[in-house]
Amino acid sequence: MGIVKKRRRELPRGWYPDTAEDLKKTVEQWERSIRSEPELHGLAAIVPHAGWAFSGSLAYKTLRRLNRDVETVVLVGGHLPAGSGLVAAYEDLFETPMGDIPGDSELLQALSDQLALREDRRIDNTVEVQLPFIPVLFPRAKLLWLRVGASEEALELGRCLSGISEDLGRRINVVGSTDLTHYGPNYNFTPHGSGEQAREWAQNVNDAAIIRAMLEMDAQRVLELGNEKQAACSAGAAAAVIEYASVRFCREGVLVGYDSSYSLHRDSSFVGYAGVLYSSASS
Repeated sequence: MGIVKKRRRELPRGWYPDTAEDLKKTVEQWERSIRSEPELHGLAAIVPHAGWAFSGSLAYKTLRRLNRDVETVVLVGGHLPAGSGLVAAYEDLFETPMGDIPGDSELLQALSDQLALREDRRIDNTVEVQLPFIPVLFPRAKLLWLRVGASEEALELGRCLSGISEDLGRRINVVGSTDLTHYGPNYNFTPHGSGEQAREWAQNVNDAAIIRAMLEMDAQRVLELGNEKQAACSAGAAAAVIEYASVRFCREGVLVGYDSSYSLHRDSSFVGYAGVLYSSASS
């Protein structure tokens, strides 16, 4: 038996709880705040990836409406430029405060047989910040960690994930991790000045446009808005999810919620967040 490789926590303290006890308390608080909702058994989702204090509750509220009886959760992150290819984590185990998540080496191998993969060695929040949700919501699931840029390769990834999961008979959830418009001097993006007019444009125009494309399952439009309008920092992750959901007979997305970092921290720089769920027509 070879050496078992573990990917340890790399994000600093503050991104998500440090201990299982604190994590459970946070989730219990969120559960108490969630009103009764219709049951939706989603097969894919788009969630935000700021620290848990900012967007964790929206990510959790979205992920909890995915199918629980799955064998693998495929987490697709971003923070890669268009055309940069596809990267994957090759570790056998992934550390979280709730224990280690095993990697799905079989699904990873099947994907690498069809697409060119490079090993992901960077510290990146788009995937890691979602990891602690897996043992809470999907305790028997394995993990496939991927990141992709905002280009056609994201669409190819979505189609490929559908094909190989069907070939392997693998029950999976596919989750794309992206935040929306990063507005303000901290991000060198101020096309509509500052103040209320800037916030209104970011939310009601730029964020609204890409959310509409997500709900209409227009993956090409999501890529365009991400690249041309800076409406998402990881539009490729969202596009991959939409393409996967389209192949799996989804017809539209459901907006679970929208928020902005401004609602928690009033600053001249702020970021939009959305949670979108996809269910098949037969669900």
